[in-house]
Amino acid sequence: MTGKTVLISGAGIAGPVLAHRLAEHGFRPTVVEWAATPRSSGSPVDVAGPALEIAERMGVLPRLREAATRVSRLRLLDAAGRPVTTLPAQALQSGGGSVEIPRGDLAELLYEAARDRAEFVFGDSIETLVQDGDGVDVTFRTGAPRRFDLVVGADGLHSTVRRLAFGPETEFVHHIGLYVATLPLDEPTADPRTVDLYNAPGRLVAVHPVRGSSLAFFAYRGPAVPDFSPRDLALHRDLLTAAYADTAGWRVPELLDRTRTGADLWFDAVSQVRIPRWSRGRVTLVGDAASSVSLFGDGSSLAMTGAHTLAARLGATPEDHAAAFAAYEARHRALVDPKQRNVHRVASLLVPATRGGVAVRNFGARLWAAGSALRTSRAVAA
Repeated sequence: MTGKTVLISGAGIAGPVLAHRLAEHGFRPTVVEWAATPRSSGSPVDVAGPALEIAERMGVLPRLREAATRVSRLRLLDAAGRPVTTLPAQALQSGGGSVEIPRGDLAELLYEAARDRAEFVFGDSIETLVQDGDGVDVTFRTGAPRRFDLVVGADGLHSTVRRLAFGPETEFVHHIGLYVATLPLDEPTADPRTVDLYNAPGRLVAVHPVRGSSLAFFAYRGPAVPDFSPRDLALHRDLLTAAYADTAGWRVPELLDRTRTGADLWFDAVSQVRIPRWSRGRVTLVGDAASSVSLFGDGSSLAMTGAHTLAARLGATPEDHAAAFAAYEARHRALVDPKQRNVHRVASLLVPATRGGVAVRNFGARLWAAGSALRTSRAVAA
C-alpha cells in the first residue's frame, strides 16, 4: 500500500475511473469538480473494446447495458424529411460489441462506482499549483489549501490543470472548424432504434433517441470565435442562430427555436489538443485534457482506457511517478494518435462542406448500405 495522495481535477469520465483504479493500487485519490453535481450534458457515447472490460471490472457493466440506447440504424434524410438511405449503427460505432449510452448516465455510473473509494469535492476548482521535489501545493477557489503527491488533469478540453502546469490554452488547443451542440427534447421518440440525420452544406441536424425520449444534435462548420467560452449560454444561442439562419430543411427551424429557450443546451467547439508531453514534474493529463478529439462517440472509451493505463503504471512503480507517466503516455498515444490524424476525414463525412460533398457522401452511404445488405443476405443463405 503506497498511501500516496493524488488530486484529480474533473469528475466526468476519466476522473472516476482513475480514482477507482488508483484506490485499488493503494493510493488515496481526491477528485475535485467545478460543477455542483455530476454533469449530464453531451450526446450519447460509445463504450467499446477495453473500456467494456474496465466497466466490468468496476462492477457497472450490467447497469451500463440497462441504460444503453436501443439505436441500431442511422437514417439520412433530404430537406423534405424523406429517407435518402439507412445505415446500420455499426457504420459509425467504435467496433464490435459497442454499447451506446448517454454521456451523463455513463458519468453517473462511474461516479457511483468510485465515490466510496475516493474523496469527491463538487462545486470547487483548482486555483494554483506549485510543485517542488516532494509534492504539489494546491489552492482552491473555495476550499482550504492542500498538498498532494501527484496531480492529474482529467478536466477536459478546457483543462484548468493543463493551463496552470503547461501554459495557456491557445498553445495547445486547435480549433478544427466545427462546433457541436445538444439539447434534450423531452418528447417521445417515434422509433427508438433510429437516428434521423439531415445535412445542408456545412450543417448537420440530427434527432437521437435516448431511452424513450429524444436528443437534438447540431454540428456546423465555422471559424474560431475569439474569446470563446464554453460556459457562455447566451453566446452559444447567438452562434447557433446565426449558423442555421438560412437552413430551412426538415425540422431545423423548429429545433433551432427550442435552443433559444432550452436550459439544458450544451455547446462547444470541436478542437484538437496537441501537446508535446502529457506530464510535467508531478502533474500529468488524461482524457481530452491530453488528447481530444473524437467525433463518433469513442472519446469516452479512450478516456476510460487512458485512466486505466495511468493507474496501472502508477501502481506498478508507485515510487517512480516519472517512469509511470512516461510508460502511460507511450502506451496510450499509440491509441489516440491515429484518431487525431483521422479527424478531418471524419469531419468531412459527418458535415460535408458543400452541396456536392453532401451528395457524394450520400451516394457513398447508399453504396455502403447496399453492399452491407448483400453481405447479410449471403451470410444468411450460407
